[in-house]
Amino acid sequence: MRADDLILFSQVIELGSFSKAAEQNNLTNSVVSKRIARLEEQIGVQLLYRTTRKLTLTEAGKALLHGAKTVKLAAQEAMDSVAGFGENVSGHIKMSVPTISGDLILADAVAEFCDMHPGLSVDMSLDNKFVDLVDGGFDLVIRTGYLEDSSLIARHIIDSQWVVCASPSYIAKHGKPIEPQNLVNHNCLQYAYQTTGASEWEFKGSQGNYIVRVSGSFSTDNATALRKAALGGYGVAYVPRCLVYHDIRNGQLIDIFPELVGKKLGIYAVYPFTRQPPNKVKLLIEHIRTRYLAISHYF
Repeated sequence: MRADDLILFSQVIELGSFSKAAEQNNLTNSVVSKRIARLEEQIGVQLLYRTTRKLTLTEAGKALLHGAKTVKLAAQEAMDSVAGFGENVSGHIKMSVPTISGDLILADAVAEFCDMHPGLSVDMSLDNKFVDLVDGGFDLVIRTGYLEDSSLIARHIIDSQWVVCASPSYIAKHGKPIEPQNLVNHNCLQYAYQTTGASEWEFKGSQGNYIVRVSGSFSTDNATALRKAALGGYGVAYVPRCLVYHDIRNGQLIDIFPELVGKKLGIYAVYPFTRQPPNKVKLLIEHIRTRYLAISHYF
């Protein structure tokens, strides 16, 4: 059974005649008739009754129509997903991205995309707050976390794993926590940008994830400031792994619980609800996703 025959069968029923389906596909009536007959022969049952006035589906035809529509829709979505990839990209994009991703990868990735498309300009704001896309006039937002607004479309890019880390000097002075519950006795540097709460650190347990409520002398909503405080030996930090990937690799920070941290958040490309985003936005999302996946080990 050929997919194009199923699609043609769906079109014949939707348009109500062989001739209209033939016209839409630039075929002759006889070709359409032969292809429907071929479909019936392959299945071994009659799919429709044809009179001079109308087409009527048989029971088998009704059963097949649902599947044929699904094939037609899948084919259309596949075409839509690559539509315009060969066109010139121009105009303007207003976007908002979180500070960590902006510093780590997005500033370079977006500037590179603009360089690839001379007719395009991008206004990129670094903001950890979930901005209002419509009121703010944003075409695209990159966000980490959970989405509740059903009027938005989200394309998953990658998952961001979090870590608990501290500098060798802090551990030498205060000792290394043996288990997550020991953190209540340590100075925990708090990242105020957490949606789950800066003092509520999530860990994996045998009965599921659980929370350890910590405290400390320093809290900030700036990831760079938090990293510097941890590097300075002032406490234990709970941060996205991508922020401190190189620091852990070169030994400036120690990953204290590499298998136990339970926090992992999705990173999403978010845009207002439309059947298809503008081509320039679609291409930028794919470019950004490619750049994220190229350094997926950071996350």
